[in-house]
Amino acid sequence: MAVREIRTLGEDCLRKTCKEVKEINERIITLVDDMFDTMYEANGVGLAAPQIGILKRIVVIDTDGNPYVLINPKILEVSGEQRGYEGCLSVPGKSGIVTRPNYAKVEATNLDGETYILEGEGLLARAICHECDHLDGVIYVDKVEGEVLDNQLLEEMMAEEE
Repeated sequence: MAVREIRTLGEDCLRKTCKEVKEINERIITLVDDMFDTMYEANGVGLAAPQIGILKRIVVIDTDGNPYVLINPKILEVSGEQRGYEGCLSVPGKSGIVTRPNYAKVEATNLDGETYILEGEGLLARAICHECDHLDGVIYVDKVEGEVLDNQLLEEMMAEEE
């Protein structure tokens, strides 16, 4: 297991469409382990393979202490709406307001090769949609309503409102 370099906005790998995983082997298992290590080290709640330069349809998410591996995820259903500040490990120190579904249902394969359904609301739904976007070369800054703000400035603005 290792922490890998997180690719940042402007790097080509973040704008490419990822390829499906055909076989779950030791390399894929190691990659997933490294993705979790990298995500946790960076204090993130989700990470997609292209964020570490691997163009495979793999996502890891942990919003609440329950880690999920999504291999070849397909969003089946979304509903509702939530609007809030969103950030990304590939756009460090920045955030912006993004509207996402408040509910998401995704079908994916786990590391045992089993297909399963994951349903989430709130932050988990946001993470599912955000990370699945990465697999098609879409970054949250493409969906920001208004400006992408520096987190330091955002913290100062919110402190003034209190």
